Amino acid sequence: MTDQAGVADSIFVGGGGENYGVPQRLLLKYGNRHGLIAGATGTGKTVTLQVLAEGFSAAGVPVFLSDVKGDLAGIAVAGSTEGKLHEAFTKRSAQIGLDLQYRAFPVIFWDLFGEKGHPVRATVAEMGPLLLSRLLELSEPQEGVLNVAFRLSDEEALPLLDLKDLQALLTFVAENAEAISARYGLVSKESVGAIQRRLLVLENEGGGRLFGEPALDLADLMTVDASGAGRISILAADKLMNSPRLYATFLLWLLSELFEMLPEVGDPDKPKLVFFFDEAHLLFDDAPKALVAKVEQVARLIRSKGVGVYFITQNPADVPDDILGQLGNRVQHALRAFTAKDQKDLAKAAETYRPNPRFKIDEAIRDVGTGEAVTSLLEAKGVPGIAERTLVRPPSSQLGPLDPAARAAVMAASPVRGKYDAVMDRESAFEKLRARAEKAAQDAADLEQRQAEEKREFERARRYDGNGYDTKDAPKRTTSSSRSDSIGTAFAKSFARQLGTKSGQALVRGILGSIFGKR
Repeated sequence: MTDQAGVADSIFVGGGGENYGVPQRLLLKYGNRHGLIAGATGTGKTVTLQVLAEGFSAAGVPVFLSDVKGDLAGIAVAGSTEGKLHEAFTKRSAQIGLDLQYRAFPVIFWDLFGEKGHPVRATVAEMGPLLLSRLLELSEPQEGVLNVAFRLSDEEALPLLDLKDLQALLTFVAENAEAISARYGLVSKESVGAIQRRLLVLENEGGGRLFGEPALDLADLMTVDASGAGRISILAADKLMNSPRLYATFLLWLLSELFEMLPEVGDPDKPKLVFFFDEAHLLFDDAPKALVAKVEQVARLIRSKGVGVYFITQNPADVPDDILGQLGNRVQHALRAFTAKDQKDLAKAAETYRPNPRFKIDEAIRDVGTGEAVTSLLEAKGVPGIAERTLVRPPSSQLGPLDPAARAAVMAASPVRGKYDAVMDRESAFEKLRARAEKAAQDAADLEQRQAEEKREFERARRYDGNGYDTKDAPKRTTSSSRSDSIGTAFAKSFARQLGTKSGQALVRGILGSIFGKR
């Protein structure tokens, strides 16, 4: 599809006018070379994100973005031809030589909480111990315990799908801490308890809804509509932002899964998917080195799989240098320099651009107005373009939020309608551990009954033996468990012993669920 500026292989980002440079186009061939949209609050980052998302969609490239303020949903409907906003857009279009045509774009709404979009879930196993440790803010010893739990999950065939699976498995670990420590290194009940408390906090914040099945099928993020336009997946993140660590961890998981799933494609003519990571600083705030290294690895390698990643943040300094150096397409909105640190950040941002003899880049970054930016987009052979002052083009879709009725209509026509609505709860670690505990309880009851029968037989023999009782003639008691018991068997027998007490019954009901099947 040819864009409105008449170029088929690029996205028209913005143009010039007096005191501005040549029209700026993002070449689709280099759309997977990643990018940065930066600037202070209120300088136009969200509009730039919307313009780029529209451009990729129109070119047949699927897009994933998070709507952190609730004002990107308007992409689903065409912009209005009435009002002051239309007048401003018409004036800007004339100034930059754009024939503005309003249109809607194909959108799929997603929501971790299932309120403003289709539910989106991942399994605990897919999330993995590294990201879960980051999400739960675990210490190094606690992260080690979590790694042990994941290893046991594999070795004992205990699938981890949702939070109750992980909670049950951690109880397994605590009950068998001594045996597990002998095999994997020290596992303390205190560390297990700390992890359980963090899981409780996560559950209270609503994070438990992220884990479970049906898990998100990544293929649903990479589709086009009947006209060939890439579908734009919009994650409702306004409520999710109340748990910023959950937000950042989920998006990083999504990137990691794409990296693992997609095949190598080299340098395609256009990306297979473009991923916009808004509020990117949340990904790196207090992040451990292992996590930053993982982000760097994904950013460096995922482009060869046809995925472009665009970070949106207030200041380029929010992004580590090793990752910042991989972001080829840049749109820098205004940065304010009120403090010494601000001035230092401004100078650092200016140094990353290819100089333009017509103006000083640091002054331009400081002085550009709302809807303007200093841009540098990759040119032929992947060479960074000379920095230009640019008037960003108006969007073709509605600028701002979508009313609930319109959102409901979009969801009703969604290609994934009904696919993720009902939670699926198949047999996993929770059910298997509960079954082991119930079997252990039954075995303990059977053992107790056999011992009672043996005792009665013993009493009868003693009662009718006129010469007195000889212990060597007494029935032998059943021996205790073999030393070769597996960790799983030991766990079950431990539960069996506890079932005889009120506290043991409360433990089973409270942590592994009622033995009568109540959830």
